[in-house]
Amino acid sequence: MTPTNDKPAPARAMLTVREALDTLLAAVHPVADTEQIATLEANGRVLAQDQASTIDVPSADNTQMDGYAVRALECINGGAVLRVAQRIPAGTVGEPLEPGTAARIFTGAMIPQGADAVVMQEQCEAQGENVVIRHTPKAGEWIRRTGEDIVAGSTILAAGTRLRSQELGLAASVGLATLPVCRRVRVAVFFTGDELTMPGEAPNGQLAPGAIYNSNRFTLRGLLENFGCQITDFGIVPDSLDATRATLRAAAREHDLIITSGGVSVGEEDHIKPAVEAEGQLNMWQIAVKPGKPLAFGNVHRENGSSVSSPTGAAYFIGLPGNPVSSFITFLLFVRPFLLRLQGVSGPVEPRAYQMRADFSLPKADRRNEFLRVRVNAGGGLELFTNQGSGVLTSTVWGDGLVDNPPGRVINEGDIVRFIPFAELQH
Repeated sequence: MTPTNDKPAPARAMLTVREALDTLLAAVHPVADTEQIATLEANGRVLAQDQASTIDVPSADNTQMDGYAVRALECINGGAVLRVAQRIPAGTVGEPLEPGTAARIFTGAMIPQGADAVVMQEQCEAQGENVVIRHTPKAGEWIRRTGEDIVAGSTILAAGTRLRSQELGLAASVGLATLPVCRRVRVAVFFTGDELTMPGEAPNGQLAPGAIYNSNRFTLRGLLENFGCQITDFGIVPDSLDATRATLRAAAREHDLIITSGGVSVGEEDHIKPAVEAEGQLNMWQIAVKPGKPLAFGNVHRENGSSVSSPTGAAYFIGLPGNPVSSFITFLLFVRPFLLRLQGVSGPVEPRAYQMRADFSLPKADRRNEFLRVRVNAGGGLELFTNQGSGVLTSTVWGDGLVDNPPGRVINEGDIVRFIPFAELQH
C-alpha cells in the first residue's frame, strides 16, 4: 500500500504590522487629477506642484520694534541726544536720515536710508523735539533684513505637502492667491451585517434581540471627514452575496477607494471575500496586531464609463474588522497612511511617536503587536485603561492615544514605552 501524506498544510504566518503597512504603501498610486483653487480654500489639501516665491520676504529692511531709527555710530557713548526729524508708520517710506537725527519708527516700517539700527522705545526718552538714546546700539539691531525669511526664486512649498494653516499663511505671504492641488480622494463606505441598526430606528428605542447599533458608520465617516475625503455612504448592506456584489460594482464606478466594516471573516454569512473575488482581486490577511488581526486588501474592477481614472483601472478595497475598537485602530494604523499616500502626500505618512513613562504594568506578553489605549496623567506618565477588549469603545474616548507594544514584551511600571497620541493619528 502506497503511503499517503495526510498532514495539513502549515498555517500561514501572520504578517507583522510593518509587513502589512509596507505592502499597502507599495501598492498605492496617488490620484493624478489636479485643480487650481483659492488659497483661502486649500486647508487640508495636498499640493500638486512646487511653489516658488517671486519676491523677497521681507521685501525691504524693516524694524522689528517700535522705537527710533538711528546711526549706531552717533550713539556709541550712551545718552546721545538726537533731533526727531520724521515719523515713519508701517506702510510708508521715510526720507533719508540726516546726520544727527533720529526717526520715530513703528513695527514693520521700512528702515530709512542712512539708518543702521533701531533702539526700542523703552530705551529712549522723548524730550520735546529731541530724543535721548539711553542705549548703545549695534549696527543691525532690531532690523529685519531684506529676504532674511524668503529669497525671490526659492521654493517655499514642495509638491506633496499637505497644507495646514501655516503653509497657507506662507503662500499668502508671497502673494499666492491660488494653489494647484490634487483633487479630493473619493471614498465609498458600506457596512455589512443584518444585526446592524441605526440610532433612531429601533422601535421605542428598544433594540431587537441580537441587534446592535452601527457605531462603526459614525466612527469611520468621522475619520474620513478629518482627511477631507469626498464620501459616498452606501449604508448597511444586507448579508447576501448578490447585494454585496452589486454594492461593490456601484462603489467602484466613481470612487478611488472602497472601505467596508465587518464580514471579512470566512463564515457562511461573511460575503465580502467571495464578493470582492468575483468583482476583482482580494488578499485576506491575518496581521499580528491586537486589537485587529483580520484585514482584507484588494481591488474592484470598474465598469466602462467610469469618470475615475487610475493606473490599475480599478478601485482599491480595504475591508476592516467589525469590532468597533478593531475597526478604529486598524483604520488609524493602515488606512490612514494608505489614504495620505493616495491623496498625493509624498513625505512621511506614519505618525510620530514619543518615548514616555508607563505608570502601569502589563505582566503578560502577547505574541501580537499590541496597541494599548492609555491616557496621560498629571505626573506626565501613562495610565492604562483597565479593559482592553476590542469592543470597548469607551477606551478610545477615555484615552489620549496608544502604546505601541512589540510582540512578546511585558511592561513594568516605570518602563519607557512608545506612545502615539490620537492627535497624530486622526489628521
